[in-house]
Amino acid sequence: MAQEETIKLFEGKQVRYVWDNEQEKYFFSIVDIIQVLTDSDSPRKYWSVLKTRLKQEGSELATNCSQLKLQASDGKKYLTDVADTEQVLRLIQSVPSKKAEPFKLWLAHLGQERMNQLQDPELSIEQAIKDYRRLGYSEEWINQRIKTIEIRKALTDEWKRGGMEEDKDYAILTDIISRTWSGMTTREYKEHKGLRKESLRDNMTNVELMLNGLAEAAATELSKRENPKGFAQNAQVAQRGGNVAHVAREQLEQELGETIISSKRAINFTAPPEELPFNSEPEK
Repeated sequence: MAQEETIKLFEGKQVRYVWDNEQEKYFFSIVDIIQVLTDSDSPRKYWSVLKTRLKQEGSELATNCSQLKLQASDGKKYLTDVADTEQVLRLIQSVPSKKAEPFKLWLAHLGQERMNQLQDPELSIEQAIKDYRRLGYSEEWINQRIKTIEIRKALTDEWKRGGMEEDKDYAILTDIISRTWSGMTTREYKEHKGLRKESLRDNMTNVELMLNGLAEAAATELSKRENPKGFAQNAQVAQRGGNVAHVAREQLEQELGETIISSKRAINFTAPPEELPFNSEPEK
């Protein structure tokens, strides 16, 4: 599942959700929605009791809800019951709440926001900046991350122009670039950082992001100049782009006297959870 995890506020309370690029669906944390609708001091217990009742009634919501790893207040990720928009609307019907209608409007606004972002990529970037700030990333890191998103988009546009197939070829070419500059494939890099489904790039340090971006930018410029056709030619360009960053990495490490390939994850260089501005300003 290709996911984008996000946090938004409804009346000052956080709602964690994921946008699934493959299914083109939102998946919301049920516990967060229960908290919003009921103001319960124990939303997990409330949901546990409600889920048991719904199962007894034969409700599909209780039997078909999925689980995803979402970040909790302690900064760690735990398996959490989630529901798509249709399931959330069913959930609202089962929870007596004066906030039901306002929350439905909030969901509709969220859907319209996604439509606008798809039509205007700049809006999507602005939202990403807000999301990274909420997760405690520094402004320097955010600026670097947004730049690497732009670089990645330019590279995949080149691959598409060169006849590459997105599902199959992009992953292999990405691994070639990664292995050339870092010595590890994407999977090996994630294992090095102790990641599973989390985004590797969102867990890179500033320097790692810069070198990965340099590799992809170099591959993009080479591709524009040489117009590679077919997988073999694109793979050669990817390797040469990765080598540009490999040379830069070696020189930097020689100056520093240590490797820049880090086992650090986002939790190691973002602001502590208690300092995150979840309740600083309600979303409109």
